[in-house]
Amino acid sequence: MQNLNYLRTKQKLSQAELSRRSSVSQTYISELEANKKQPTYPILKKLAAALDVSIAELIGEQSPKQREEDDVQTTPQ
Repeated sequence: MQNLNYLRTKQKLSQAELSRRSSVSQTYISELEANKKQPTYPILKKLAAALDVSIAELIGEQSPKQREEDDVQTTPQ
């Protein structure tokens, strides 16, 4: 999960801090970033919430720029 590493480091979070925020073990986060494991949906939800991103953004189906554009379009005027 390349996006996990990108999003985590973009927010200047260590794996330990992300682990604390998400209740996902640091070892598991390391294995996800090294593509040694595939996350379950509940793990994706925890990580996305801890990083304040959508699951789509976390798994690479939506870019951070696209998310910002979608947020602007759905913001009430």
